[in-house]
Amino acid sequence: MNKFNTAVILAGGKSSRMGFDKQFLEINKKRLIDEQVLKLREHFEEIIVVSNKIDSYYDVNYKLVCDEIKDIGPLGGLHIGLKNASSKYTYITACDMPIINNDYIKFMKEKINDNVEACVTKTGNRVEPFNGFYSTNLIHKIEELIYKKRTSMLSLLRNINTIYIDEEEAKKISGSLDMFINLNDTQDLESYINYAQDN
Repeated sequence: MNKFNTAVILAGGKSSRMGFDKQFLEINKKRLIDEQVLKLREHFEEIIVVSNKIDSYYDVNYKLVCDEIKDIGPLGGLHIGLKNASSKYTYITACDMPIINNDYIKFMKEKINDNVEACVTKTGNRVEPFNGFYSTNLIHKIEELIYKKRTSMLSLLRNINTIYIDEEEAKKISGSLDMFINLNDTQDLESYINYAQDN
């Protein structure tokens, strides 16, 4: 089994700032999450979407799962995603991160050895918990953190063997770091549409 066989898209957020559910966002009449899946298939055989509305998906060619532990944010999505993953390392992104950078995914794979539990990027002082890899060995550690009510992704990353790629190194692969663009609200969406038209 390829140890990098699985990618997970987290699509269970509340989307309060966007004003509508981001997991059903369409750009040029194409649903963003379907476009993400197409790009991820270049690297991953197994695609899992974690959603709180799995009944709203029809005729999809990927696995749909719902949070097992509810209302704790992305850590809950990571937990159920890893529980359903078939490979040792799982790539994690979110439904509001439109750009899948295959060169950067390949670069991260090359950074990971068997002792690593996560590989993520720092942009300046900010840790980017998505567009990263996580080990399925983390399931019990995540459950321990949830039990202690420490439910942020950063709490997890601080308590495991995490490789951090710094901004300077990341920019050698993607100068714009556009794989970390995040569509939080309608202004972000408008900016991204303009960006995509220019690139």
